[in-house]
Amino acid sequence: MITEDQLLNMLSNLEADYIERTISTTNMDKFCQATCAFANDLPDHRRPGYLLIGIHDDGTISGLKVTDELLKILGGIRSDGNVLPQPLMNVSRFALNGGDVAVVEVYPSDLPPVRYKGRIYIRVGPRKAIASEQEERVLSERRVAVA
Repeated sequence: MITEDQLLNMLSNLEADYIERTISTTNMDKFCQATCAFANDLPDHRRPGYLLIGIHDDGTISGLKVTDELLKILGGIRSDGNVLPQPLMNVSRFALNGGDVAVVEVYPSDLPPVRYKGRIYIRVGPRKAIASEQEERVLSERRVAVA
């Protein structure tokens, strides 16, 4: 799991393809798509991706109060049956000056491609996208190489 110092560093790194920021606390599709994309790790960073909830796109803290209920919902992403195979992930809360931040840390899957509701999501620079046939093939070949 990341430290508070690492999180603060991420807030200033606006162009990273391994970070997604949002102030929404209810858009489960967005959360699951981001989790799927980070687990697929198309750029092959071989390091976790981070969904930061309570952070504006410009890296400023929104003033969110993270509840236990929100953390339970985020933790449920891995086992609700919509993201398969189940991703390896951690969920935590950081209390910062200006508000709380919920952090979902998602590790690259050894069994790509990971799908959300049957679709394969990937990161293309700082945004999510649905994988093309070529990108799906690259992910599938990675699975064979690891197995």
